[in-house]
Amino acid sequence: MHLGDILSLSFDALVDRKVRTLLTVLMVVLGSSLVVVLNGLSAGQTVFLASQFNILAADVIFVSSGQHSYHEQSSSASLIINNVVVQRIRSLPFVQDVSPSYSGGIELESQGNIQHVSVHAMDPTKIPEILPNVAYVDGSTIEPTDRAAMIVGDTVANPPGATTPFVTVGQTIRAIYTYSDPTGKQVQLSENYVVTAIMKPSGNNYLDSSVIINLDAGNQLLQKSGKYDGMAVLATSPDYVDAVQQEITEQYGQTLGITTPKAIMAVREQAASGNAAFVLMVGIIALVVGAVGIVTTLYNSVTERIREIGTMKAIGAQNADILLLFLVEAALIGIIGATVGLAVGIGGGYLMSEVTVSHAGPPGSPAIHIPPIFIPADLAKVWVLSVTLAIIAGIFPAWKASKLSPMMALRRD
Repeated sequence: MHLGDILSLSFDALVDRKVRTLLTVLMVVLGSSLVVVLNGLSAGQTVFLASQFNILAADVIFVSSGQHSYHEQSSSASLIINNVVVQRIRSLPFVQDVSPSYSGGIELESQGNIQHVSVHAMDPTKIPEILPNVAYVDGSTIEPTDRAAMIVGDTVANPPGATTPFVTVGQTIRAIYTYSDPTGKQVQLSENYVVTAIMKPSGNNYLDSSVIINLDAGNQLLQKSGKYDGMAVLATSPDYVDAVQQEITEQYGQTLGITTPKAIMAVREQAASGNAAFVLMVGIIALVVGAVGIVTTLYNSVTERIREIGTMKAIGAQNADILLLFLVEAALIGIIGATVGLAVGIGGGYLMSEVTVSHAGPPGSPAIHIPPIFIPADLAKVWVLSVTLAIIAGIFPAWKASKLSPMMALRRD
């Protein structure tokens, strides 16, 4: 038999059983499209995480001490950060700058409304080092030497669900800090501040939900006595972050806590990769289910076409011809299903991306949209995998058909 004849007979056989063929092709479409969608969304998520990494400032190392923000007992194994420690770290190789900070929890009172917020005392001019994409609302000014100046994060200024702003630029607000003195007595301190700047939504919840004052004001309000809660260490380049981290660890061992955006993003990427791998396995299982459908369809086809196979053998068809006939049927199912599956998967990826746009951030913040990215090489792999599984699934029914005896087949009613 010529290849053209085999193709024609295979196609006609599939058309004759159009409903069963359609259902089998649909299983292949679902499996391949699911894999395409997952690959596209996974690639898009990787690019999104890389952009988030840039927001976090890849050249900054966050160092924390054992001194807690709320006057809790310090750990004996931790080091309290003071100006001596700051200067020593500033002198390390590949360190461009060090920005120490105080942290605490305060109540903000504004026109009878109260919020519990985090306060960070630092040099306001160093904010862009930590948050490269920082931007402020119109009318904002940065007053690094003004102890009464306060910078307010967007979530604090515009609480989620509120119809009116909590504070505006130029408004005076009251900050209240409560702590326990050495005798255990509750002490309350309060200071008035002027909101000189309000940050626009940045995507960094750490700063969006905080207020910032300068170091002198923070030292006084939070009663820190010059003992910093942490510092941001700026490396000369993201390439030297690991080297700086190693230097700090060699100097102070485990007495300082060290966190880098690189480490944070690595954990997030590992979690995302693990989740993507799990869901991808589900897609592969769907492809395998499609292959089982092909086995069932072709095996039933062999049973129904026994007399046809016997007639073909009686007029000269060889075992190889019958084997190839059924393998071509399986390949056609795989080719049609995989091709349609790629188109459905690409369309489905974009649809899912639009449907899952997140508006969970603070009011005015940009929506989180992760568009899928479809890599041609990955699409080709999915197509080849789908067609290969289809052909493999057709091997047993094809072998079964090729081994039928012409006389037995023709005698069967």
